[in-house]
Amino acid sequence: MFLRSHRRGKDGKDHTCWSLVETVRRPDGPRQRTLCYLGEWNSSAQARWLKTIEVFNEQGEAQPLKLFPSQVEPPADDPEVVRVLLNQVRLERTRQFGPGWLGLELWRRLGLDRFFEEAADDQETDVAWSRVAAVLAINRLCAPGSELAIEQRWYPSTALDDRLGIGEGKINDTRLYRCLDRILPHKTKLERHLKQRYGELFGAEFDVLLYDLTSTYVEGAAEKNPMMRRGYWRDHRPDCEQMVIALIVNSEGFPFS
Repeated sequence: MFLRSHRRGKDGKDHTCWSLVETVRRPDGPRQRTLCYLGEWNSSAQARWLKTIEVFNEQGEAQPLKLFPSQVEPPADDPEVVRVLLNQVRLERTRQFGPGWLGLELWRRLGLDRFFEEAADDQETDVAWSRVAAVLAINRLCAPGSELAIEQRWYPSTALDDRLGIGEGKINDTRLYRCLDRILPHKTKLERHLKQRYGELFGAEFDVLLYDLTSTYVEGAAEKNPMMRRGYWRDHRPDCEQMVIALIVNSEGFPFS
């Protein structure tokens, strides 16, 4: 939120009024919404329009301070007064907080922080692999993209570096790809963990499971990939080797394997 001044002329005189404004995000972009009009600030109305805000010092201790516009002189020798020079206020390194906070909270509710700490953090590194895995999962939830897009655009625009304690420049596409390689061997164990937590959180029933198949193929011999084989073709390409992909879900559509 911030203060906005409005100048208007009346009876040959200039008057300055103030309003309290906040920035809100809407589907068509950020917009500014007026919360309330504070009226005209002058010496006679100064006491009536004093607003107390809560600020925190470096030690985290709360301290109430009174907020004045730059044109209004505060009472002399008042230790509880701070003057804001509106023409010098600016935003620096604005970052998105809400989606990342929600994603990290879901990550912890599912117990995935503890799961990956036990499964992947088996050696000391600059950035714990469990935290890199959290970045990958939260990205898929909030703004799915490539590992390069995560490094260059998405991650720097979020507050996850503060939330996860990851230093600047520590998230790059190489580290993200290596994390995928490290968590792949734990795939079956992860599926069982999610199934258990899903049942605990929502009382889910596992009496009925649904099984579906699809396939993909490659152009070439794929000699080093034992998963690519010849077989029954749904796509009418018997000249190519294929891989069949199966998915198991429950009646509510939750994927198990």
